[in-house]
This record gives sequence, C-alpha cells and structure tokens, in this order.
Amino acid sequence: MTPILDCGFSMSSGAPDFTAIKTRQQATWSSGDYAVVGTTLQIVGEELAEAMDLRPGWKVLDIAAGNGNATLAAARRWCQVTSTDYVEALLMRGRRRAEADGLAVEFRHADAEALPFADASFDAVISTFGAMFAPDQSRVAAEMLRVTRPGGRIGLANWTPDGFIGQMFRLIGSFLPPPAGVKSPALWGTPEWIARAFGAQAKKTAAEPRYFRFRYRSPEHFLDVFRAYYGPTVKAFEALDEAGGKKLAQAILELIARLNTSGDETMLVAGEYLEVVVTRR
Repeated sequence: MTPILDCGFSMSSGAPDFTAIKTRQQATWSSGDYAVVGTTLQIVGEELAEAMDLRPGWKVLDIAAGNGNATLAAARRWCQVTSTDYVEALLMRGRRRAEADGLAVEFRHADAEALPFADASFDAVISTFGAMFAPDQSRVAAEMLRVTRPGGRIGLANWTPDGFIGQMFRLIGSFLPPPAGVKSPALWGTPEWIARAFGAQAKKTAAEPRYFRFRYRSPEHFLDVFRAYYGPTVKAFEALDEAGGKKLAQAILELIARLNTSGDETMLVAGEYLEVVVTRR
C-alpha cells in the first residue's frame, strides 16, 4: 500500500503531478521494510487466486506485487507468473520467497501505469493492495485491460473507504492532508468505481466485501510494527513533530480500541477489502 498523503502536486496547473507523486511513493515504499507487514497478508492472495479460478499453465501478471503474495499464490497453482513492482527491494524479497519455495517466477521492474508488455499478453492480471495506490487510476485500469486477453480475468483486492485501513488513512490525512486533486486510493474499494473503470470492457464483474483479520500481540505491537516497517506510516510519523506524532499514535490506538474484538490484551481487527474479479470481453 502507498499513502494518500505526501504526494507531489502541481500548484500552477491545478492538476496532480503524477511523476512527482510516483517519485515520492517509491521513496515511501523503500523506507521501512514493507515485507514484514506484507507477509502477514498472504491469505488474501490465496483467496483471490481461488476466486479467479486460476488454471495451471495460464500466464499471470502480478502488478505492484510488493513482496509477492499474489505472485506466490498463482505460482503454487502452476501458473506462469510475471511479478512486477517499481521498488527493486520488494522484487528482491519476492524473488527470495519464490526461490525458497522452489517456484519458477519471472520478476520485472515495471510501472503499473505503463506496463512493458504487449496487448493481450496474459490470461490473468492480479493485484493485492498494490495497483490501487498508483496515482493515475484510470491509466492503471486501462493498462490492466490492455494486457489481458479477451476472456481473461482481472483480480483485485482493494481496501475499502470505511474499513479499518481506510479509516486509518483518513485519520492520518487529518494530520497531514493530501493535496487537492489527488484521488483517494480507496475509490478502488468501491463497486461504483470498479464499474466505471472496467464496466465497458467487462463481460462479467464480481465485487464482494471480504475481511482480512489483523492479528497482533497488542494494539501497541501493531503501532510499533507499522511505525518501524510500513512505509506510509513511517513517512507520516517522520513528517510530524514530537507532539504531533504522539497525537497521531494515540488516535490510531483509539481507532483500534473501537474495532478490536479480541476480548483480551491482543489485537483482532477485521479489515474490510473489496475482492474483485473482472472477466474481460
């Protein structure tokens, strides 16, 4: 995931400067160590691969793959997987995981808004909590459709606006507001935007709310992990002074307290996301 704050913006034109945004995003994802958090999300990739009904031998593209959760899920189903991201360190982590499991995967540095692949190159395109954060949202959707063959499938897992992660980013935005004109990544977590982005070229679209359960030793443990390893949160706290950092930390803990259902000292928070499977015309 990439933050909805600290984005580049052209004040003179009144339009987002997507190049500046991507430069800052790359710096964000290169900070901390996203793989520490990303590894906990593995089940989402497995469930999305099942929802897509991936078939052995299919050519599958994972966009904004991070440390490779969806990549590994597809490779375990004997697909021919190409795993892409624009952060080399994350591709390296995904490569190491694939090698450890003896899975054959091709890893490529790639921009989700300008994929280096021919039209209709893949049987399936997949992304879990990744492509949704690219700044030029319509361009990313168009690129997904372009590289997917007719009859192929596009599978997405996107955080919803009102789920735990959506609420946490709104909370961070109240401390560090995003610039005007930059669309929220959480739009990808709404069926309405999915229909607008893919509907004209979709033979069939399924969009269902799902839940990833964040399980941590305590709310404080969650906060410590995200402050140390999760790039967007790392950058948010770096941008605040000491007093602001303490207020943000307390606000996040209060959010968790409202949603925590563990019943003990641990943290159990259900984070809603939208599971999307588009069948291309």
